[in-house]
Amino acid sequence: MANLDAADAITSQAMQTVRVDLGARSYDIRIGRNVLETAGAEIAAVLPGARLAVIVDKNVARLHLEAFGASLEKAGIDLTPITVPAGESTKCFSQFERLCDEVLNARLERNDAIVALGGGVVGDLTGFVASAVRRGMAFIQVPTSLLAQVDSSVGGKTGINSRHGKNLIGAFHQPALVLADTAILDTLTPRDFRAGYAEVAKYGLLGDADFFAWLESNWQGIFAGGQERDEAVARSCQAKADVVAADELESGRRALLNLGHTFGHALEGAVSYETERLVHGEGVSIGMMLAHEFSETLGLIGADTVGRVEKHLTDVGLPIRITDIPGQLPGVEVFMDLIAQDKKVSRGALTFVLTRGIGEAFVEKGVDPYLVSEFLKEKLNP
Repeated sequence: MANLDAADAITSQAMQTVRVDLGARSYDIRIGRNVLETAGAEIAAVLPGARLAVIVDKNVARLHLEAFGASLEKAGIDLTPITVPAGESTKCFSQFERLCDEVLNARLERNDAIVALGGGVVGDLTGFVASAVRRGMAFIQVPTSLLAQVDSSVGGKTGINSRHGKNLIGAFHQPALVLADTAILDTLTPRDFRAGYAEVAKYGLLGDADFFAWLESNWQGIFAGGQERDEAVARSCQAKADVVAADELESGRRALLNLGHTFGHALEGAVSYETERLVHGEGVSIGMMLAHEFSETLGLIGADTVGRVEKHLTDVGLPIRITDIPGQLPGVEVFMDLIAQDKKVSRGALTFVLTRGIGEAFVEKGVDPYLVSEFLKEKLNP
């Protein structure tokens, strides 16, 4: 559970701080409504005297760059805005190269910083740029989507996509600060908010049955923007912070955070990352459902557990079936090729996050590809 700083209680009862404990590289996640208004002061306290390059996609720039810039100006911080196209296709070599050049053109030095103002795409791409320019610069995450606030902005995973699969090229590079303004989430489309919620549900499903039960009772308040939203973001961030502190480089426990992602990433690849058909959180939702159904097929859980997961994801409006994806899909061979390229594959053996119940996920290595293939055939042709 996130703790409320005593100093923050004076100014904002809703403000919460989650600490990611990584020794000398520890950092805070600041969570609450209207955090963007104090972003300049927060950044100046962590990186005094730093100049900033702010990487932002065109949609987010239109909505939030002016307010963010005003906060920086108030704190006396110079910034260079750099815009990128919106969408998953932005996480590519050409944009990575361009952004590295743009940061160098801005004459930023190694003790300056790069800010990711945006969702998961901008955060992943910016972090990778920061990891490479001048052999590593500080960077700050200002996530503007629910998915980014509870997942991709925390933990230091950065990267871009390859024609071979999603997030296969990148680096671990921790941010210096994460600023999660939950009021910004009011500007999301219903579809994008729901997609982000899939990652919130993930934390309950993988390791916290009480949190999942709380979500079942409180999801409407989260969607409405009440205190439940801040609480859900804080609890999700705390769950991820605990896992990252224990296993920063994903050599063991951190792999649990990929519940639903092996299937989900394959689904995204199968539609060529066309976000009109499928966005990441929707892929995760379907992937989590598949992970539970596959666990049932293996005799690990019963139909009652699968039904409970199905009901909650359906209640919030998330897709749960491969056949929920519009348009034609490739055959099972393509899905198996994409799964074989997944980052969790080890020495050619398939690795999946499976479950023994709500909050009881575990990593299973050496899963028989034949079983996966037969399972997917059934789901592709119900």
